[in-house]
Amino acid sequence: MQASMEKFHVGLTRDILDSRGEPAFGRAALEILDRAGNIDWEYLPAVVPEIDADHAAKYDAIYVNIARVPAAAVGRSDCRLRVVARHGVGYDAVDIAAMTRAGVVVTNTPSAMPRPVATTAITFVLALAGKLFLKDTLVRSGRWHERMDNMGMGLTGRTLGVIGAGGIGKEILRMARSFDLKLLASDPYANDVELGYIGARKVALDTLMREADFVVVCCLLNESTRRLIGATEFASMRSTAYFINVARGPIVDEQALIEALRERRIAGAALDVFEREPVAPDNPLLGMDNVIVTPHALCWTDECFHNMAATGLKSIVDAMEGRVPEFVVNREVLHHPRVRAWRKG
Repeated sequence: MQASMEKFHVGLTRDILDSRGEPAFGRAALEILDRAGNIDWEYLPAVVPEIDADHAAKYDAIYVNIARVPAAAVGRSDCRLRVVARHGVGYDAVDIAAMTRAGVVVTNTPSAMPRPVATTAITFVLALAGKLFLKDTLVRSGRWHERMDNMGMGLTGRTLGVIGAGGIGKEILRMARSFDLKLLASDPYANDVELGYIGARKVALDTLMREADFVVVCCLLNESTRRLIGATEFASMRSTAYFINVARGPIVDEQALIEALRERRIAGAALDVFEREPVAPDNPLLGMDNVIVTPHALCWTDECFHNMAATGLKSIVDAMEGRVPEFVVNREVLHHPRVRAWRKG
């Protein structure tokens, strides 16, 4: 599409396209942009690792999937960018402080994520408890007779703990109730009463690590949570307990996890995220029979991606029409002169 200065120009990062060149979230969500009437949108010409100053000078809004958005992107005086819309709930790849200083609104899609990510966590719990992948291997390798030596773990009365009790964490707890699991949550910002209504008990992190049979990481990655889980935390876990990460890899000291698994100090792990992505082929985690790995994509379904895209693209339309988007990460930016200039009311 050809842009004109009178229209709101939107760029979508090309890493959102599948191998056929189609949007991974489907075409229906794009109608949100098409119906707006005053928007020209296009995919960036190539897949880029990060948004740069040329992109920020060209577009009023950028819909970002994997690409990083550093401070340098908004450092020039010809910065036109009004909105960075993240396809997902995490925003650790965006320099929030720099965007705020530059008067750029950052949005995310938290309402689309709780159920899909919670489903991922529960899928991991069930697979680990039932030793699903090991038993699949027994059948495929002609070791049927070994099934009596590989008993699973029943869930009734066991304990599940979530690290991070935001929207995703609370949804995991709600879903886990149906399995008669005892529920723990570690989150300094969580409301005790709200957790109590769900049936969960708020505890300190060290208590959760000691008591939980299933430890699920589902908090945001920021400076306070980076390497939050390390050797000390793994040492306090039960030898029969499982570790699950559906959040971000750097929240965990991966080498400490590898050592705990290698020495069988914990029973196993399920990981949808890694310290470095894509994960290196020689990463020891990939060769462990007590580890389930998926490529930061287990929650990706047509429903999940459509809802994320619909929420994210609507935030762009809202900004174009002078409305404050529903999910603004850096709300202090709303007082910036650049933002006040386009806000209505």
